[in-house]
Amino acid sequence: MKRNRSVLTAAVAAVGALVLAAGPAGAATTMHHPHHDRPTIVLVHGAWADGSSWKYVTERLEHQGYTVKVPPNTLRGIATDSANLKAYLATIKGPIVLAGHSYGGAVISNAATGNENVKSLVYIDAYIPDTGETVSQLTGAEAGSALNVPDPDTVFNKVPIPNGGGNVDLYVKPELFPEIFAAGVNRCEAAALAASQHPLAASALGEPSGAPAWKTIPSWALIGTGDKVLPPAEQDFLTHRAHAHTVKVKAPHLSMIAQPDAVTAVITDAARH
Repeated sequence: MKRNRSVLTAAVAAVGALVLAAGPAGAATTMHHPHHDRPTIVLVHGAWADGSSWKYVTERLEHQGYTVKVPPNTLRGIATDSANLKAYLATIKGPIVLAGHSYGGAVISNAATGNENVKSLVYIDAYIPDTGETVSQLTGAEAGSALNVPDPDTVFNKVPIPNGGGNVDLYVKPELFPEIFAAGVNRCEAAALAASQHPLAASALGEPSGAPAWKTIPSWALIGTGDKVLPPAEQDFLTHRAHAHTVKVKAPHLSMIAQPDAVTAVITDAARH
């Protein structure tokens, strides 16, 4: 009988030890579920991309328990795209952290204006325009952009937009896309991104921006030092003007694919603000 009690006691102790040991793992597992006291993170992609460009960052944020939304950006122009995003943001309850990549930075700058739920803006290799500024203007403000060329036909393929009044969709030439946007990224992945790119309406490049939200909402930014789309020197100026908390990493324009941990860290820093 004593021996049976000893066995039982040992078994209970072993089970207790397993429960205690499983504690941290169990806690880690719950991180996959959204924490309702945290802001919703909305990620806006740029031109010649879609929401999948945020896939690695989305995975990391969701693993940390954030609710993440990646709405489509139609790439028709600042006014249209920001109006669509503004309407989307209005459906989200509670605080929002709004992040934009590249052209998406111009879109979030307009869409967040007047929305009290947007608590932080995050710019990833992004355009941060002031009132009246255009994407084309900011692209050429400093030397170094591979898109700022005398003959756009050397960089872009053009497809007429039906009933577009002469407007065209611009596609970056697939053979140039990897080097301009994704230098250092796995070649197969870069080629796939080039093949699946979403076009930008040419008129969007010259469309003036409206009143910017970064003048009233705290901002964070990440600059890829190898960016060949929006020169790092111009990003320095833009982020300084916006008083953004800024970090720099060795990355191409698609830094969220090349350096997803660094990009995630900037967004979570903004979310903890």
